[in-house]
Amino acid sequence: MKGGTARIDARFAKLRAEGRAGLVTYVMSGDPDLATSASILAGLPAAGADVIELGMAFTDPMADGPSIQVAGLRALKAGISLKGTLAMARRFRQNDQETPVILMGYYNPIHAFGVEPFLAAAGEAGVDGLIIVDLPPEEDDELCLPALRAGLSFIRLATPTTDDGRLPAVLANTSGFVYYVSYTGITGAGSADAEAVGAAVARIRRHSDLPVAVGFGIRTPARAAAIAAAADAVVVGTAFTDAVRDSLDDDGRAGPGTVEAVLALVRSLADGVRGAARGSAS
Repeated sequence: MKGGTARIDARFAKLRAEGRAGLVTYVMSGDPDLATSASILAGLPAAGADVIELGMAFTDPMADGPSIQVAGLRALKAGISLKGTLAMARRFRQNDQETPVILMGYYNPIHAFGVEPFLAAAGEAGVDGLIIVDLPPEEDDELCLPALRAGLSFIRLATPTTDDGRLPAVLANTSGFVYYVSYTGITGAGSADAEAVGAAVARIRRHSDLPVAVGFGIRTPARAAAIAAAADAVVVGTAFTDAVRDSLDDDGRAGPGTVEAVLALVRSLADGVRGAARGSAS
C-alpha cells in the first residue's frame, strides 16, 4: 500500500465502510525508554488503534500539558532524538503496512534537521502525515507545502476559537483529516463536551469533506463513545502518558506491566469508540 495521504484516506474509508468512528492514539516516542516505547508502538494496532500519532520529544512543548511535557522529558533523558523517532517509525512499518502513522510535535527539531532531509527520511520511514502545532497557515511555505509535495499529509488543528472567518485559511492546505481540539488550552487540562463537539464538527463539515478527529479531554470509554457519536475519530493522548507514568518504579524505570498498562487502556477506549451509537457522523 502506498503511504502518506493514501494510507490515511484508506483507513478512514475502511472506518466509513464499517460504520464506526476510529481511535487515534498519541504516544510519545522514546517514553519511558526506547525499547519499551517500541513495544508499545508495535502493540497499538492489535489493541484497537486505527491511527497512531507518534510524539516528537521537544524541550519546549508549549501546547502540551504537564503529563505530555514530562513524557517528552523522560524520552529525551532516555536518548530519543528526531532521528530515533524516525527509526522507530521505520521499524513499526516493517511489520504494519496499513496503520497510518502521524508525527506530532513542534517545528524546531525539524528545522534543525533540515526540512527536505526530514521529509525524505519521514517518507522513507513510512510516515504518513505531520501535525506541527506551532506553524500557522501563514507559514505554510516553511513545511506544509513541501510536505504535501513530498506526499505527506499536513493535518491542521481547529479549536473552539477558530471562527468561520478563520476556518477556510486553516483548511486550505489541510489533508488527511482535520484535528478538532475540543477546548482551548493545553492538553490534559479539561474535558470534552459531547454536545459542543457535535456542533463544532457539524460546522467544520460545512467547510470541508475531510474526516474530523476530536481530541483533548477524552480519558474514559464512556467519554470516547460520546465523542465518537459525532466525530469521525477520537484522539486520546494524555491518558496514555499517564498510564506510562503510573506504571514506572520508584526510579522512573519501566516495569513488567508498563506495556500492558498502555495497551489495556487502548483496548478499553477502542471498545468505547466501537460501541458508540452513530449520530451525525458521516
